[in-house]
Amino acid sequence: MATNKVLGLQISLGSYRSFVEEIMLLSSRHESHYVCVANVHMLMEVNRRKPFASVVNDASLVTPDGKPLTWALKSLSGIRQDRVAGMDLLPDLLKEAARTTTSVFFYGGTQGMLDRTRNVMQQRYPGLQIAGMYSPPFHASSKTEEEMDVQRINDSGAGLVFVILGCPKQEEWMARMKGRINAVMIGVGGALPVLIGLQKRAPNWMQDAGLEWVFRLYQEPGRLFRRYLVTNTGFVILFFKAYMGNMFRRKIL
Repeated sequence: MATNKVLGLQISLGSYRSFVEEIMLLSSRHESHYVCVANVHMLMEVNRRKPFASVVNDASLVTPDGKPLTWALKSLSGIRQDRVAGMDLLPDLLKEAARTTTSVFFYGGTQGMLDRTRNVMQQRYPGLQIAGMYSPPFHASSKTEEEMDVQRINDSGAGLVFVILGCPKQEEWMARMKGRINAVMIGVGGALPVLIGLQKRAPNWMQDAGLEWVFRLYQEPGRLFRRYLVTNTGFVILFFKAYMGNMFRRKIL
């Protein structure tokens, strides 16, 4: 898929449906790939830490999850791009996996979350083949533990691995697993709790207005207040500098 770099993030381009089709195609080959579902938080982490920028920009696909990213593409690069949100992508990939008998693996989250996930999957996606689920320990994994994870997932035969560790941990984990796990890994730490009913998603009008973060802040103020204060403010400053830079260059030309 074509890409475009905006505010330091190499974003994949295409229709929403083309992302679903590309991921399913890659999963059928059992090759090692990973997909980053990028929002403002991830973009700011990319700008804050160069090693993490390499992690994200080396992904096979980087989807524009947040509405502000599609706005940035349009304003700074003149590209109209569909939003490819993890909360939409996850259920659609599960539907396709059930339809094509592509087995899936869930890695991360608590055991209670995974148990609930299994129940929801059985009710909502009949025929879905769950190759495995694993809730890793909260401490940093040793090399031996990582090798056990690789073997566990590869032995399961899964074509899709949904990683639920949260940003940036899940992206860093997927990058380490590139070339070792023979499947498509997708970071869905923010999407799975919504899919299984642990959290609610913002109404459509808030999504369209780019205000989904306000709804999430309302649900988890203690965890998200500082993060949104820092990342959203930083994004506005970063975008404004890039926009003014574009305007200045146009005047010169």
